[in-house]
Order: sequence, then structure tokens, then C-alpha cells
Amino acid sequence: MGTFDHTRVIAIANHKGGVGKTTTVVNLADAFGRSGLKVLVVDMDPQANASLHIGKMHPSRVDLSCAQLLLAAGVDKLPQAVHEDTYLENVSLIYGSLALGRVEEELKDQTPRPSEELRTKLETADGIYDVILIDCPPSLKLLTSNAMAAATHIIVPVESGSQYGLYGAEDLLKHIEKIKRINPTLALLGALLVRHDERQTVCKLLEVTARETFGKILPVRISTSTKVNQAAVMQSSLHKLDRSAKVSREYRELADGLIATLGLKPAPAEEEVENG
Repeated sequence: MGTFDHTRVIAIANHKGGVGKTTTVVNLADAFGRSGLKVLVVDMDPQANASLHIGKMHPSRVDLSCAQLLLAAGVDKLPQAVHEDTYLENVSLIYGSLALGRVEEELKDQTPRPSEELRTKLETADGIYDVILIDCPPSLKLLTSNAMAAATHIIVPVESGSQYGLYGAEDLLKHIEKIKRINPTLALLGALLVRHDERQTVCKLLEVTARETFGKILPVRISTSTKVNQAAVMQSSLHKLDRSAKVSREYRELADGLIATLGLKPAPAEEEVENG
């Protein structure tokens, strides 16, 4: 069984949709990249929103997407699947595609260890990238299992402003424990409260419950902002769109905290010469 000795692999997972998984992947990737870290985003979602956000090609035009990579024989296809030209500095991408929706059954039929194909493929990238971020689909099926089996760490975005934000959290935690049988060193970094407004009672109550449920909450809360959708439409990070916005500062603070927690070594800071 292989492990990642040098690269931190973070799965951003929650089987609920619309909780900020892709937004978190994109903006952490951007912040890590601007810090001088070499980043790879792996889009495991058939909706391919991360690919549409940061990729310069449409996912349907990509020859070797995450779907083909998972099903490929051997471990030598990874370089062909990685696209270094994205809208984010120091960030490469393995595209998602609609074909991922059909991959789960094929993995069951074609591979002896259907949950471990992504890890097998990504192990060849250990030491090439500082951080690999995996955007998971909104399910606990085989694609998410592959992401968790490949990951060194996991972050669970939770919609703070929703009374249903923690619905199914116990199922998610049970699934993480199940994956630990094949990936025993997988570490939960914590729940990430998204669309959080500390003035609202529902957010305060959910924060307490989330801490009890997951055992830990990441110290930065992400606020609600219309700029999240604006950034996606403009294929921009929040930092590039409006670096002074509260939500931009929060993602930068989250990235800085993770750099310290994970022992990452960013490049020396340089003066930024970008618009905005």
C-alpha cells in the first residue's frame, strides 16, 4: 500500500450538494498557488464545476479527463491528464466530465480494488505537487470513496445558514471510518462553516452542533457573499475579483492556517502585480 510522503492531498467532501465544495477548492487552490505552492486540482464531480471555473478548455473537449484516468490500465497516464494552463497561478487541473457518472459501475466491473484507483494514479505525483485538492461529487458512492482513499486529509464544508446543514453528517462520518480501513492515516481537518453569519441564531446553533458532531471546526468561517457566484461566472478567484471583500480575506486566512497546520513551505512572498 503506497502513501504520500511529500504531497498533502485534501479531499473536500460532503454528500450534500450546494454547500461550497467547489468554491472552497477553487479559492484554496488560488491562495496556495499565490503563496508559491505547486497545486493540482482533481475534479471528481461529473458536473465539472471546478473545471468550468478554472480550466481554459471546456471539459467535453478534454482527451483524458478524470474519468478516463480512473479506468486507465497502469499508472503512466497521469501526465497526459494534467493540464498546467489554467486561470490560476501555479495551479494545474485534471478535468472532470459527465463521463464520471458512468465510471462507478465500470470500476466495480473492471478493477479488483475499485475504491483505490485514484490513489494508485496519484501516487506518481507525490513530491511533484505541494498540495492536491480533490473536488468531490455530492454523494457517498465510489467517486467520493476514491477521493477519500487517496487523501491525506479531508475538509467537510457545512452550510451554516441552513437548518438541514448537518443532515446526514453521521452517514458521512461513518463513511470516513469505513475508508480508514484502506487509508488508516486519513485525517479530518474539520468542518468548514460556509455561508456563516454569527449574528443569526440558526448559525450559532449549527456551529455548536457541528462541533459536537465532527469534533473539530476549522477556525475560519466563510461568509455569505454574492461575489462567490460573480467569481464563478467570470472564471476568477475571489481574490482576483475583489481582494478586499470579506469572503476573499476569509479564504486567504483559511489557506494560511492550513499552510501552517500541514507544514507546507510556501515560496518567499513577492510584491503582487495584478489588477484589483
